[in-house]
Amino acid sequence: MSKRAWAGAIVALAGVGYAGAAAAVDLLAVVEQSIDHDADLAAFGASSRAAREAVPKARAALLPQVVGGWGRAYNNVVTEGLPNTHYWQSGWTVQLTQPVFDWSRWTAYKQADFVQARGAVDWARARQAVILRSVQAYFDELAAEDELTRANDYAAALDLHLDALRRKREAGEATVIDVREAEAARQQAQAQQQDARDDLQPKRLALEHLTGQPFAGLSRVSDMAGMPALDPQDMESWASQAQAHDYDVQLKQVDKRIAELEVEKARAARLPVVNLTASHTPAGAAAGYLRPTTTNTAMLSVTIPIFEGGGATATIDEKLALEDKAQDELMAATRAAGAGAREYWSRFRAGVARVEMLSRLVQSSRAALDATRIGYRVGSRPSTDVLRASDTFFANRRDQIRARYATVVALLQLKAVAASLDIDEVARVNELLLNADGGRAVANATVDRGAVNGAQVRPAAAGGGLALAAPGTTTLLHVVSGADRERPVTEGNAQMPAVVSGAQAPKIDADILRALVAIRR
Repeated sequence: MSKRAWAGAIVALAGVGYAGAAAAVDLLAVVEQSIDHDADLAAFGASSRAAREAVPKARAALLPQVVGGWGRAYNNVVTEGLPNTHYWQSGWTVQLTQPVFDWSRWTAYKQADFVQARGAVDWARARQAVILRSVQAYFDELAAEDELTRANDYAAALDLHLDALRRKREAGEATVIDVREAEAARQQAQAQQQDARDDLQPKRLALEHLTGQPFAGLSRVSDMAGMPALDPQDMESWASQAQAHDYDVQLKQVDKRIAELEVEKARAARLPVVNLTASHTPAGAAAGYLRPTTTNTAMLSVTIPIFEGGGATATIDEKLALEDKAQDELMAATRAAGAGAREYWSRFRAGVARVEMLSRLVQSSRAALDATRIGYRVGSRPSTDVLRASDTFFANRRDQIRARYATVVALLQLKAVAASLDIDEVARVNELLLNADGGRAVANATVDRGAVNGAQVRPAAAGGGLALAAPGTTTLLHVVSGADRERPVTEGNAQMPAVVSGAQAPKIDADILRALVAIRR
């Protein structure tokens, strides 16, 4: 193949990688779409809008009430000894009622502010819950994809190892035991692949349920990303903030205040009620007058409860018991918020330490894998040691990525219990995790392995790309991630170009694969 064809193949593969990366959906986009799609959150929003009308309704009960009416009546008057009298009468009336003193209505007006606040807090809590669910679903799917990638990588390595052993067996350089051992390991790897696929499907369906649409791919967490920092650092500051601002605590505080005003309303039933009533009735409507007559009335009425059979006392006792209940619920919610903040703070700090430990373990396991591969080449280490070292490296890398996910989720849960989790916070975490290496957030893809003119396409490690390996080799894949994406994968003195994977597994043209194999040779 000519140099021009090789260059075209490289450019085409670069375009595939770029298109896949562009199609990736990051954490912020998933959260925003979940908020827009969630029907329960929309219901809470409608409930909050309805709660905002509590204040105008309660205020209306304190303002003058004016009613008017019109009527036409037929009158037939029969008087003994006199002729019958009958006539039609039309008239209208206007009546005004102004509460002068009604403590129960005034208490309901004060209570309406808390009813409105409760609707707003309930909606904010539901919105925060949607954010947490979408974040958890996002990282759950990433973790499932990482496990499938690890299983595929390990199975591909076992395939190469098994092929090499069979050829050595035919040449008399390997035993039947070695082949049977490799076949058993391959069957175990196939079972791991199936388990990973079975686990990935419900994770994808869960994310689609939250967002209402499937995604071509999710943006990966950058290998260069650090863990977010806590501010403040100490645990008790977060516990105090949670005990004061957690949405459950706020709801219980509002419920307690509403219960106190309910007691006040029940006691107001024993107080007198003073109303001012005025009416204007022209033409004496329904008054029975033969001639048009206008009636104007004004009255100040005082209603005093004297005896109600003990109902008011029972109502007061009931409201007092409900006030005690609200107080106890507030205390329980405050304690739960403090305990939750301490738990998530501890999880985050432990997660940061675990990520650092696993990062060092990944580096050491990678070095051990490289050393084992060198030992295998020179004949001092068996091929099974290479497979074990490979499995250890991929497992450590998977655990490192999962630890990152769990740590980020613990941080967002800590912020949620302190009622400080919002879209802006998600955007900051999203920027920190996905764009730490210059904005190259690459989507993961599951790439089918196949053989094209003697070259095998194998998925790389989690967060990595694709690589090519010649048939019959047992060399494991080099991890392509972070800064490694800028340099080719090296095996001995030969170099294999790394291809960044896209959001969807594109069908790679056979001519491009041949070009890459030719470049490697």
